Amino acid sequence: MASSDEEITHNFRFFHEYKDGRVVIHRPPAEKVPPSDDPVTGVRSKDAVISSEPAVSVRIFIPKSTESTQKLPLLFYIHGGGFCMQSAFSAQYHAFLNTFVAKANVIAVSVEYGLFPTRPIPACYEDSWAALQWVASHSNRNGPEPWLNDHADFQRVFIGGDSAGGNISHTQAVRVGSIGLPGVKVVGVVLVHPYFGGTDDDRMWLHMCPTNGGLEDRRLKPAAGDLARLGCERVLIFVAEKDHLMDVGKRYYEELKKSGWGGSVEIVENLGEEHCFHLFNLKYDKAVAVIDKFVSFVKQDH
Repeated sequence: MASSDEEITHNFRFFHEYKDGRVVIHRPPAEKVPPSDDPVTGVRSKDAVISSEPAVSVRIFIPKSTESTQKLPLLFYIHGGGFCMQSAFSAQYHAFLNTFVAKANVIAVSVEYGLFPTRPIPACYEDSWAALQWVASHSNRNGPEPWLNDHADFQRVFIGGDSAGGNISHTQAVRVGSIGLPGVKVVGVVLVHPYFGGTDDDRMWLHMCPTNGGLEDRRLKPAAGDLARLGCERVLIFVAEKDHLMDVGKRYYEELKKSGWGGSVEIVENLGEEHCFHLFNLKYDKAVAVIDKFVSFVKQDH
């Protein structure tokens, strides 16, 4: 007879939990790679610690051709992974941002935030906000990271993320619009296949967030008032036809348009494609098209 400790009390898309509280993630841990000087793109990267308790860090990417006086747009990137997987340091996200930074000629700061179960939600939101504030602390050119002091244009900052990272990106833009981010202008937000409420995954999110507000929680189901005060001028949303999150991405687009927010929003749909397909083969023509559209959105004004 099985021990009661072996009884599974919760079973979700990404993990299951036993009666004794043990959590088993259904996918292996992300393969992490060190920062590097990439020989193909010339993009350099380094890591920086924002906080040791709680543990928050970032990976910073800078393009090859950086003149001493040149100021570049900055992308603050938030990885996906269902709030419980993946890493800013994974091979997948490192390769994606290497490619993006080379094409867009921008600085990127990719945040390593706390994951469930070690750090339940809202750690992901709070850690990302702490990292975004750390980025903003360089706007007077006297922050702890020379690459940001010397090369970041803090009047051209973008926030972007995919899946769970798209959800977290929305909450960051709401905070910027609500309380501001001194010294920084967030021009645009990019949501790639973002997760919001309205799917079978909602119970999983509520379980990962012990202090939740139910299905109407504003982080899960964006409120009209929050949409109206998004702290940016432009939003770009990607959805994919075979992604179970396509409808929530489209709903976000429609709700944002009628919220009274004064910016411009665009949605791009990839037919025949799955969730976050662009991350799995960066040379696939439709993945190239997603990255190129993302690049043009960032470079739009210049």
